[in-house]
Amino acid sequence: MKPNMSGIDRIIRTIISVALIVLAATGVLTGVAAILAYVVAVVFLFTAAVSWCPLYALFGLKTRKA
Repeated sequence: MKPNMSGIDRIIRTIISVALIVLAATGVLTGVAAILAYVVAVVFLFTAAVSWCPLYALFGLKTRKA
């Protein structure tokens, strides 16, 4: 797993994850939407933590400079 995400990409994913968690935790999103928000948040946090996105790898994309 070679890193394929830039620092900016990681920051954006982390911000989106925190926002989704806050929306679900405060009750703005409920039911299935809240569950999906939590799942997406966890995936985004994981990919940001390891600097590797499987979809980027699948499509041959890289936001990280060599």
